[in-house]
Amino acid sequence: MKVYQAVVAVAVLALPVAAQAQSTPDDKAEAAAETAPPPALTVSGSATIASDYRFRGVSQSDRQMAVQGGITVAHESGLYVGTWASNLAGWGTFGGANMELDLIGGYKAKLADNVTLDVGLTWYMYPGGADTTDFAEPYAKLTGTAGPATLTAGVAYAPKQQAIGKWYDTGTDAANGVYNHPGAKDDNLYLWGDGAAAIPGAPVTAKAHIGHSWGQDGLGPNATAVSPTGKYWDWSLGADATYRNLIFNVSYVDTDISNREATYLRPSFSKGQDGTGNIAGGTVVVSLTAAF
Repeated sequence: MKVYQAVVAVAVLALPVAAQAQSTPDDKAEAAAETAPPPALTVSGSATIASDYRFRGVSQSDRQMAVQGGITVAHESGLYVGTWASNLAGWGTFGGANMELDLIGGYKAKLADNVTLDVGLTWYMYPGGADTTDFAEPYAKLTGTAGPATLTAGVAYAPKQQAIGKWYDTGTDAANGVYNHPGAKDDNLYLWGDGAAAIPGAPVTAKAHIGHSWGQDGLGPNATAVSPTGKYWDWSLGADATYRNLIFNVSYVDTDISNREATYLRPSFSKGQDGTGNIAGGTVVVSLTAAF
């Protein structure tokens, strides 16, 4: 009996050893990955080519193609910093700049398993543009998920700054170099909501966006404006198709800025800045993004 008990004990003790002996290198790698702590810092980024660069519904690339890219470094604490850039043309050049360079910093906090709060600041820079081009805009957004659906509500408020002040009353004054309110400062408020829903069994996500801007009803020092007509709506409907790290997007983008409403902003607020062609009209934007 004692001999039998000893054999059973040895067999039980040998089971973990036998299991370990039968494990494969892949099994060990998976186990190590499961037990390894997540990195303190993560780096992510993307590169995009798009048929148009629309900022809150208004073309910043004169309804031409845009090449864009960005990179973000995030800490496990929730803090992150990043940068994003795009080429510009026409209305978006801000006194001569052919590039927008955004510097971004913020903090993400999990309020629940499916709810995230993101607060931060974007510094819009226009290298090569006029002196009064750059401006800062704090933001906050709340994101929640429920199954395949994701909803985001956001607010961005740019406090009074010269870059978004009303220096010109009309596009004609801007074209003639007549400052109506030199040195003026103004603020801007933007509220928006985004929705996304993954389609089960397909690498496709349907997306929708709506936003509303409130700001100056004239032109800034560089004959531009964050809210071109003082206040307006913008929206989009589209879909992402994903293959590995590639994202193909097709979206219809539009605003409620009519040709009549935008007349006093011209010639700068037009394609080619020649007074014709609405750069805030409805259009289909196609883009391809490589994420890493």
